[in-house]
Amino acid sequence: MKLKNKAKENAHSVRNYLFMLRFVLKNAPLLLFALLFFDVLSNLPWLLSNVVLLKYIIDVVTQGTDLYRIFVACIIFAVVVVIGNLGNTIFYEIYRPRMAEKLHFKLYSGIYEKAAKMDFQSYDDPEFYNDFVLAMNTMSTRVDDIMADTQDFFTHMVSIVSITAVILTIDPVCFIFIALCVGIMVPLGRLIAKVNLEKKTVMTPLDRKNLYFSRVFYLQDYAKELRLNPAGKMIEHRYNLNLLDRIFTVSPFLKKQCALYFCQESLPMTLLICFGVTLYMGYKAIVTKEVGLGSFAATFNGVSSVSASVFAMTSWFAIGVRENGLYVEKYKRFMAAEEKIKDGDIVKKFDKPVTIKLENVSFTYPNCEKPTLKNINLEIKPYQKIALVGYNGAGKTTLTNLILRLYDVTDGKITVDGKDIRDWNVRSYHSNYAAVFQDFSLFGATLGENVAMKEAPDKARVMKALQESSFNKELENGADTILLREFDDNGLSLSGGEAQKVAVARAFYKDCPFAILDEPSANLDPVSEYSLNEAMSRAAQDKTVIFISHRLSTTVMADVIYMLENGEIVESGTHEELMAKNGKYAYMFNLQAEKYKDEQ
Repeated sequence: MKLKNKAKENAHSVRNYLFMLRFVLKNAPLLLFALLFFDVLSNLPWLLSNVVLLKYIIDVVTQGTDLYRIFVACIIFAVVVVIGNLGNTIFYEIYRPRMAEKLHFKLYSGIYEKAAKMDFQSYDDPEFYNDFVLAMNTMSTRVDDIMADTQDFFTHMVSIVSITAVILTIDPVCFIFIALCVGIMVPLGRLIAKVNLEKKTVMTPLDRKNLYFSRVFYLQDYAKELRLNPAGKMIEHRYNLNLLDRIFTVSPFLKKQCALYFCQESLPMTLLICFGVTLYMGYKAIVTKEVGLGSFAATFNGVSSVSASVFAMTSWFAIGVRENGLYVEKYKRFMAAEEKIKDGDIVKKFDKPVTIKLENVSFTYPNCEKPTLKNINLEIKPYQKIALVGYNGAGKTTLTNLILRLYDVTDGKITVDGKDIRDWNVRSYHSNYAAVFQDFSLFGATLGENVAMKEAPDKARVMKALQESSFNKELENGADTILLREFDDNGLSLSGGEAQKVAVARAFYKDCPFAILDEPSANLDPVSEYSLNEAMSRAAQDKTVIFISHRLSTTVMADVIYMLENGEIVESGTHEELMAKNGKYAYMFNLQAEKYKDEQ
């Protein structure tokens, strides 16, 4: 049963390997063929020189006549090598990098396009996310490895076939030594490949820990903590423990590898080549005089070269096929993944707000048993300003994610203008919303592009949106100011509050009837928060606004406030109504007000 499963795994690895080769042939056929041609061109002359040229030189010297022929042969060989080296240099230094970049572009443009299509809910699937990360981080290396392995395999095969053909013309009996050598080395090579793969499998988790230790010490995210606290010593101690664990784990495999490499290299080389071929061809050259010394040397070198090629193919190529095949499988699985949020048929862009209604909405995250939201019922009328409040984990952000259809409800339904949002085309539906998330991101682009979230923004609209979000930093280049330093060493780095105002400006720039703001003032001081609230009130008169805030001073301006607790709406009403109830909202508000007074 184990052998059968092993055979299936090997066959699957080969299919994945061939899948990626077909991708290369489809998108860069000249690159692969050129790699094979120039690799043979650079290696074969040297391999044949150890057999054919050596035999020719020894035979001429032995005969003692026409020694100028050696000079001519060496000149011809040198010309062939120089021409080959020139072609190789031009190809590898000029054309190969260009062709490889085009291939990588084809590979990653497909990955980026697939990633952009996949819905937000897919990121909650660990298998999908792991495949995504591996595809993004490793596939360019893997496709290069596959081409390199194919290149080496092809070159070794050409070497074996050509040199074996030469040896057969000298003495066909030598083929027996080659066959015996292959018969010994191939099964040993398979065992070596198996041990290497097992070693890599058990070492992968330890390698991942090493990468974590490296990130801790080189990423800026950890720099302050490491310098202000003794955490560095703690991490170093764990690195040392991981190092000891690595040594303990790898030692048994190193012993097996040592024994197998010794057997594969020594037995065929010692018994069959150094001993067997030497005795056989030496006997024919010295005793029976059936072959010359040139044939003796050529046969010895030829069989050694064939053995080395067989060793390389069985020991390393099999490992490469298996390992790269596993990564290609993850890439294939990622590219074949289907969106969980399915498109409907409705395509519509509203020019003004309409009613949003949630009816008995419940939601449970994948792989979770406890629902995050339970039986939510609320109606958001056009132009209303709705506030969602509650403690952490109450379900506020989840509720807005459902309205945005980043997830689909588990039970119940959400309607916009009376139509279930699951019946809408996803892209068309999203075009009606501007959203500012709590964990917003800025991009390495111009300020204008960061606000408009597209190229060639309307600069006047950008500056107006920034003004409405209370962004008042003076900038020499205005909307053309480059943010971050990924693409420009002079890029501008904003403070947390300034960055948040840029994110809020996105909601004012986008021409749509609905805005969802998740903690829009989280990084702002009280004065800036007040200014932002005033600006939002003025700028959002023509929009329906849903916002989440832990600072309840922000909720005072809301038309309706919904207090969530444990995934349920426990209170709703205006600020005045909820304060009059003296319930959970009033308790939270008064607690924050007292805390703020104490801080003052």
